[in-house]
This record gives sequence, structure tokens and C-alpha cells, in this order.
Amino acid sequence: MKRLVLSSCLVAATVFAQAKDAGVAAKPTAAVTFKEGIATPESVLYDAETDTYLVSNINGAPLDKDNNGYIAELNPDGSVVKAKLIEGGQNKVTLNAPKGSVIKDGVLYVADIDTVRLFDRKTGAPKGEVALKGATFANDVAAGPDGKIYVSDSGLNPKFESTGTDAIWVITPGKKPTAKAFLKSKELHGPNGLLVTKDAVHVVTFSAPELQTYDLKGKKVGEFTKLPNGGLDGIVMVGDELLISSWAAKAIYRGKRGGEFKEAFTELEAPADFGFDTKRNRVLVPRFQGNTVEAWELK
Repeated sequence: MKRLVLSSCLVAATVFAQAKDAGVAAKPTAAVTFKEGIATPESVLYDAETDTYLVSNINGAPLDKDNNGYIAELNPDGSVVKAKLIEGGQNKVTLNAPKGSVIKDGVLYVADIDTVRLFDRKTGAPKGEVALKGATFANDVAAGPDGKIYVSDSGLNPKFESTGTDAIWVITPGKKPTAKAFLKSKELHGPNGLLVTKDAVHVVTFSAPELQTYDLKGKKVGEFTKLPNGGLDGIVMVGDELLISSWAAKAIYRGKRGGEFKEAFTELEAPADFGFDTKRNRVLVPRFQGNTVEAWELK
């Protein structure tokens, strides 16, 4: 396996100590930085079963149907399991601009512009697709307790202007998976990151600094939670807290629904749909415009 250049916790601690002695504030350092083979990374998914990271690489523009997107599989120590587990244009695979993904019953579901593509998690072989009729920017994917797959459509065009298709879709898996709209409204304000719990769908919005919550029937639950800044992308639950990334703030916020959110990680340019390594307590941040993925220790 090929090794990548790593920034270890030990090195970070040494740098911090030296800076402290010199009276200089040290900039935090990621535990691990992945650079090689990363091209416009939009999402990172931690697969606890295999203890690996799956990175969605758009490899170009987010709405180009160029069939050159790919999914890389990486080890937590920085080594590469497979540079291109799934690659557009190879082995009968169509994959244009992969974004959010989720694993359900051995199948990897990947959002791809106006379609959700299905792949065998182990082999990467294509297992079908589900069209989202009218969608323009399929973005995040989440599995629900009801066995269904939820998908956000941020409703954006190549200039990141609203198309008015803002929606959350729900896919019912099976031999012939079907998709229908769970919610469709401009009030979704560019729905991006999704989190589905036992009784609710939580969504963060790209066009407004909001955390919105709905029950599993699509009814609004309480008031929307306002965050300090917008361009919201990824969302992860850790214990009873939420982590939410913000492009506008170049940060990842930490807090609780209905409460105050504060910056947990800063100076993160273009933090997209991050994942969470539950074994190591790491936040896995794809730097969309930097062609890197960083693993940060959550304290």
C-alpha cells in the first residue's frame, strides 16, 4: 500500500509546545492529511465495518456530466486501500460528480446531480440507479430508521443560483427502488446536509444559516435553529451534540438543536460534507477547493 504524507498528533504536539515556549500561538494541525489522489473531494463516509474512509471525488465541476467522478477508499493511517474503488467510465460505471453517500445492507448509495447511483460496497460493481425527476443538485444521502434512503436536492445551477427545485427525496429500496418527494419547498433554502434520527429528519441549508427539523411525515418540528453563519454543508451527531460545517465561516460549529452553536474547528477553507470516525473520535473534513481531506481530533 502506498503511503501518504501524514501530519501526526505527535508532531502537532511538539510544534504547539515549541510555539508556546516562544510565546507564539500555534495553529492547530490535523491528525492526518490525505492529499495524493484527491480531486475536488465533496464527501467523506466512515465505514465502521471495514474501518476505512470512502471519499467522493467530483474531479471537476459539481454539475458536469463528464463521467469522471470516483470513490477512493483510504485507511485511517493515511495509506490507500484502493485509489479508485468506483470510477466513472470504467467497468460499466456511470459516475459524474459524486457527493454524499451512505451504506445500507451492503449497498453504497451515492448522490450524483439528478440521480442516486447504487454500488456493491465490497466490489464497487454498479447495482442500478434511481432518478430524481426534476432534481438539479442532488447533494447529501442519509439512511433512516425506517429502512428508507433520504436525499437532499439543494436546488442550484452551475453558478450556484437557485433553480427552485429545493427538496428532500425519499427512496424505498428493493429490487426496483423507487423515489418520491418527501418535502419540496423553497423554504428549504438549499437543503444540503442530512441527518435522520429515529423520529426526525434534520437538514442544514446552504442558502441560509439554518438547522431545520421535520418529523418522518414531513411536518415541521419546532422553530428553525439559527447558526452564526451560512453556507452550511455537513452535519453529524456526536452524543447529544451536532457538528455542522459552514463555508461562510470556514469552520465547523458544535452545539445542540435550539441552542447556541460555537466554532469547534476554524480556518477550514471550503469544508464540505464531512464524516466522523467513531473509533478514533475524528472529524473527517473534505476540503472541496483544496484537494485534500483532513482528519481532526474531536476533544
